[in-house]
Amino acid sequence: MAGIKPRVIVLSKRDGQTFGFFLRVEKDEEGHLIRSLDMGGPAELAGLKDGDRIIRVNGVFVDNTEHAQVADLVRKSGMSVTFHVLSEAAYKQAKEEGWDLAEIPRQIAVNGVAGSSSKPKLCYLTKSTAGFGFSLKSVKGQSGVFMMDVSRGGSADTAGVKENDRLVEVNGENVENSNHEQVVEKVKASGSNVMFLLVDADTDRFYKNKQIRLGPGLATVKHLPHKPRIAELTKGSDGYGFFLRKEPKMAGHYVKDIDRGSPAERAGLKEMDRLVAVAGEEVGQCTHDQVVDKIRQEGDKCCLLVVDAVTDKMYKLGKASPLLFWEETRASAASQPEPTKKPEPRLATPPPSPIPTKAPAPAPAEDYKPKLCQLVKTASGFGFHLNGIQGVPGQYIKEVVRGGAADKAGVEEDDIVVEVNDVNVEKSSHEEVVEMIRGTGNTLRLLLAGRSAYDHLKATGVAVTLALLGLEAPRAPSPKLPEVREEEEEEEEKKMKEVRTEEKEEKAEEEKEERAEEAARPDTPASEPRARTPSVSSSSSNSSFDEQL
Repeated sequence: MAGIKPRVIVLSKRDGQTFGFFLRVEKDEEGHLIRSLDMGGPAELAGLKDGDRIIRVNGVFVDNTEHAQVADLVRKSGMSVTFHVLSEAAYKQAKEEGWDLAEIPRQIAVNGVAGSSSKPKLCYLTKSTAGFGFSLKSVKGQSGVFMMDVSRGGSADTAGVKENDRLVEVNGENVENSNHEQVVEKVKASGSNVMFLLVDADTDRFYKNKQIRLGPGLATVKHLPHKPRIAELTKGSDGYGFFLRKEPKMAGHYVKDIDRGSPAERAGLKEMDRLVAVAGEEVGQCTHDQVVDKIRQEGDKCCLLVVDAVTDKMYKLGKASPLLFWEETRASAASQPEPTKKPEPRLATPPPSPIPTKAPAPAPAEDYKPKLCQLVKTASGFGFHLNGIQGVPGQYIKEVVRGGAADKAGVEEDDIVVEVNDVNVEKSSHEEVVEMIRGTGNTLRLLLAGRSAYDHLKATGVAVTLALLGLEAPRAPSPKLPEVREEEEEEEEKKMKEVRTEEKEEKAEEEKEERAEEAARPDTPASEPRARTPSVSSSSSNSSFDEQL
């Protein structure tokens, strides 16, 4: 298929604006055609040409799809859409030669400009106690708002923001035509998290020369802290080992009921992962049955792109598709040259027998264990920031102060907080965990796990506890003494009853013997009855058995 390479066109529009073209099917013409481009509109500026054929919409192959469904996919894309297109000549050539258009390599290009390393960037910032760690500036006579005063080690710096980057979008909304005050208000309204689309001076110049409108579909996602996952599954005897479900009041398709030890678990799938793509094709707009069919059509092997709740929320904040991660990862892998084996020299005589050597020691396996960190507060506090995403359980560590209490105790960036002072907080809200830490006093005991260790343990169904470190959880306090005394008193009373029963039996036996003895005696004159000394039980009670008889 040399010479047939689709172009990747990313279109962005503003509220009330169209993408600036008509999508048509025409008599005696195959495919979904681009027609009637608006001069100066998003489509024309991005490089679409009259007669181009759309073969993919947001990664979904559409050449054999009904025209109405393709148009619906474009409408539902919102303010940004990604097309894979072929020129009219390339499309007709591929059809005449009988090529399968679904198998044409999807070259990672920037609106028809292949091989460019210049890309805008998506940066996700989480506010710390010191703020976002940057300022905004506007230059008189120059359009745009720019980044300045980026604090070293601050949230912006960690997220990939650089001095003099130009701000293109805030949370997926284009701000190129907004004034300084409007941009500041949008950032303030974002709360504790914000997603920026930024471009440096060289990249900005490159796209302006090409007259390409910037959008999230063109951006690199390498700076984003949360990553989608690519799961390569090979079917087992019982299938892939998971169910795909539609959840009420939630858009999308979700992974559920993963079998222990199944291909799905081994591939790293997790409960409630949202399925983004099957074999690189987005499935967000597909019905449940269509997605299931796509997986079945893959045969014994399939490749799924999934996101957890935290990653999904981050991408949605920037109105970006996780498919960007897929394409960037695949492009990076494709650019790596395959290692070639050197031909072995031909020997005229058989080689000597190899001398036995000691096999090298296997590389140590990654240690999937949590860690227990004991922190002692200093004058500057515990020396870390607790991060979380509003409405999503789970807290993680950011901005560990070098040389501070947390750093000395072994706390690291992005550690997941599992326990605070021996209380599990995995399902606690951010506010609840913050209150627990504030109320701890001068010492703090944290059970933490690195992100890879935490993900591995959760995927294998192992609970993250102190037991993984060979430690026991603190024991509950002993029962109160009054409860023990009550048990002892019951036991003593039981013993007393046994003693009384024995004494009754002994006394009855004595009386029986006395009667037998009197019956055997000869009659004698009556005499004064002898007074009997009362017998007293050996019990601690003062009651006498003689009185009862």
